[in-house]
Amino acid sequence: MRLETEVPVVQVTVSGGGMTQSVVVQVGQCGNQIGCRFWDLALKEHATVNKAVLIDMEEGVVNEILKGPLRDLFDNKQLITDVSGSGNNWAVGHKLYGSQYREQIVENLRRTAEHCDCLQCFFVIHSMGGGTGSGLGTFVLNVLEDEFPEVYRIVASVYPSAEDDVVISPYNSVLAMRELTEHADCVLPIENQSLVDIVNKIDQMAYSGKLGSVKRNSLVTSNKGGVKESEKPFDAMNNIVANLLLNLTSSSRFEGSLNMDLSEISMNLVPFPHLHYLTSSLTPLYTLADVNVPTRRLDQMFSDAFSKDHQLIRADPKHSLYLACALMVRGNVQMSDLRRNIERLKPSLQFVSWNQEGWKTSLCSVPPVGHSHSLLALANNTCVKPTFIELRDRFNKIYKKKAHLHHYLQVDGMEQSCFSEAISSLSSLIEEYNQLDASKGLHIPDPPRLNIAV
Repeated sequence: MRLETEVPVVQVTVSGGGMTQSVVVQVGQCGNQIGCRFWDLALKEHATVNKAVLIDMEEGVVNEILKGPLRDLFDNKQLITDVSGSGNNWAVGHKLYGSQYREQIVENLRRTAEHCDCLQCFFVIHSMGGGTGSGLGTFVLNVLEDEFPEVYRIVASVYPSAEDDVVISPYNSVLAMRELTEHADCVLPIENQSLVDIVNKIDQMAYSGKLGSVKRNSLVTSNKGGVKESEKPFDAMNNIVANLLLNLTSSSRFEGSLNMDLSEISMNLVPFPHLHYLTSSLTPLYTLADVNVPTRRLDQMFSDAFSKDHQLIRADPKHSLYLACALMVRGNVQMSDLRRNIERLKPSLQFVSWNQEGWKTSLCSVPPVGHSHSLLALANNTCVKPTFIELRDRFNKIYKKKAHLHHYLQVDGMEQSCFSEAISSLSSLIEEYNQLDASKGLHIPDPPRLNIAV
């Protein structure tokens, strides 16, 4: 998963088979690479192909996609291109390109949404560290709120690691965080470093033989989805996020005894409006690889979902406070299996006193290709707080020196107050999590100074 450097891209696609319920908005090079992997995997589960609209501020990435194996997915007539870039600058993506391309973005969003039979949700996929993903990505989020206020907005946001080579990525990430907190219904934070750790773990398991036999050109090791040969490691990381989206949308794409509408995610997992950051975990991890493996015990799959080794951010939810949790299961799993495992795991998990039964479950009868079952767990858990604290510390380290601010302030409409307001928003968010953590073990009806979402 590579943060975009100078190549802004926005891609809008229709998701679904049968009753189409959602639109996927892919922003920036990172978002489009993940999107390519998502559609590649989705096509293995469907025989249908949907249209897509691409908006590219530099033709390179779009041209590469159109020459790749997914070229038939996209309509050449629905392209908006430019020859410039965002230069890793949130202000350029949000203020400059946002205002410049707003009308065209709205037009393409509306045209794409018209293909949905029952539009419930927009998925926005973007990175936080670069200029286009963070800037134009959050601008698109604002547009969605303005133009489709009744449609839920779920965002998959890829956060840069502390070793990121873009020195101003903390600026971009914190500026984007304010927009996500104010304008998203749900955010699925994903850390680059966590993806690296998972890919390394899969590789170790593959080479040690613990995964059984690994087919030649497996999804873990091959370059697919329009990614260059030199970017194969990022393709493996993109597979993880693509598989997250595949599981997240499975209920709207296939039949199931207990399918979950996409709108139910926000309604059931977000009790407070700003605390809508959901940690995600996938199990088995090797559903992302093209491997021959023996079927593991079903109960182990549920245990793995709560293990820190399966989280898409570096966090241990078992040692933090749960507000709510959703289990989205695919394959040959019965409701009795779900209930049994929830009862088995509950004693080891800390739920807030006022939502001890805060579980949402979903059963989709169609498993991922090549596997008998899989599980996506979404948790509203205070374990996201360390990620935000680390980001705030990295921001303050460069902001106290006012380093690189002139790159932002020279963009029309960008003022220094945008930085102070953004870091204040992030600090307020962290404080809300602090208040929840302080309530551990206390039987109180509501944490203080928090308003329950209605």
